[in-house]
Amino acid sequence: MDYDIVIAGAGLVGLALARALADSGMSIALVDRAELTTPDPPTSDGDWDARVYAISPGSAAFLQSLSAWQALPHGRIAPIESMRVEGDAGALLNFSAYELGERALATIVEERALRAALVPIVRSSGIAIHAPTEFASLSFSPERAVLHCAGGRLLSARLIVGADGIRSWVRRAAGVGTVTRSYGQTAVVANFECERGHRGRAYQWFIEGGGVLAWLPLPGRRISIVWAAPDALAQELLALSAEALAARVAAAGRHTLGAFICITPCARFPLQSVETQTVVAHRLALVGDAAHGVHPLAGQGVNLGFGDAAALATILKGRGSLSDPGAPLLLARYARRRAEPVLAMQKVTDALARLFGSTTPGVRAARNFGMAVLERMPPAKRFLAASALR
Repeated sequence: MDYDIVIAGAGLVGLALARALADSGMSIALVDRAELTTPDPPTSDGDWDARVYAISPGSAAFLQSLSAWQALPHGRIAPIESMRVEGDAGALLNFSAYELGERALATIVEERALRAALVPIVRSSGIAIHAPTEFASLSFSPERAVLHCAGGRLLSARLIVGADGIRSWVRRAAGVGTVTRSYGQTAVVANFECERGHRGRAYQWFIEGGGVLAWLPLPGRRISIVWAAPDALAQELLALSAEALAARVAAAGRHTLGAFICITPCARFPLQSVETQTVVAHRLALVGDAAHGVHPLAGQGVNLGFGDAAALATILKGRGSLSDPGAPLLLARYARRRAEPVLAMQKVTDALARLFGSTTPGVRAARNFGMAVLERMPPAKRFLAASALR
């Protein structure tokens, strides 16, 4: 089966890229090892997905251009109108959407809601879907890439896009090397009902010896938490009962929103930094977590992925007289366009994670002093926030 482009991986970024390329005049195939299904709708108002994303205004605009953002149920999303960040020695940073001229710093959306919006529009867009399909091997010739699937099926393309996550099979099969470093942390995520309303405010605490705790607003008096905790602490948290976990999380946030009730089971995600040697190679482009892995303390992982998808789709659709989507010139344009924003986010999040994880004497005072100085420099603070928004 011959195509212009084969996208391997039907996660959120792969789905968005497939939809963005559907009207490009090229033949597109989307391949995944799992069946491509639309998630079931929530069974009740109390049925919430533990995995949520902070979607930036830039990503929201991209999803809107795909007709996916409009399909999200309004009662299941929550804007972040302000954010309070606290260091481990009392330093504070405050961000306001109003001060930045935005309606929201980000919007919290459940993973299943995003999938429920994207899957139907991808299915109706005329894209060939091969799912479930097991990957066997990947080979390259001067003119094409060939994905060998279980059962003998061959999918040939002039460009293959790896969108299959942080442990990307495509990346490994293509021989693209990575530098992977564990943070020694595990992200513990869960949702809670709160005694007091959050009023659209997100909270983040850097806890000495306890990692980074974020509270993200959900509709009503609910929040989602991401606790990037040292592995030993994460194991302790995961072993707690729902009641004990709720009390622990509320106490860690100094009972800012009163008492908590846990409304979802915990989920866990080991945290690591992944830097790839390259995001492009012969007949190959990588997007999303297959191209880069960042610490979740800035909530920018999926936004970087949507940025990859938007950039690659724009370049391929604007290829002009270059009919070959795998042309080195086009792939080089994509690599250049994404190099700066991805590298900047990787370095900033990695530096913050290591800085606040350090127990070296004097570092604690220095990092909190730096936060305090930034709070008193509105132009610098606005610059950092604007970069994340877009």
